Amino acid sequence: MAAACIFCKIIKGEIPSMKIFESEKTLAFLDIGPLSRGHSLIIPKYHGAKLHDIPDDQLHEVLSVTKKIAIAQGIENYNVLQNNGRIAHQLVDHVHFHLIPKPNETEGLGVGWPNKEADKSDLQKLLEEIKAKM
Repeated sequence: MAAACIFCKIIKGEIPSMKIFESEKTLAFLDIGPLSRGHSLIIPKYHGAKLHDIPDDQLHEVLSVTKKIAIAQGIENYNVLQNNGRIAHQLVDHVHFHLIPKPNETEGLGVGWPNKEADKSDLQKLLEEIKAKM
């Protein structure tokens, strides 16, 4: 755990939270600045800034808990969001997943999707690079 990390302080109980779920590996709580009713944060207790810093066993439980919270709320439309790095909108350097209910067009996560046409030969080269490194 990192001493200055707000999520590590929440895990240690130094900062109160509205806990939905807690286990040895995972903590889930309501977001205090929600985009919609039921907006929750699900975090591994293992401190790591980015997704690739977190052991796989920690991530498996985080996703399972995220699913259980969505089911418990009975939400039909929702986003699961996880950001890595400042320019990708990560504000807290501790991996966390947002479960954001989308009850209507105005509440919840608003997303722009500026897709562009991809060159098929560039895609094929990228595919080969990625597969070679996995």
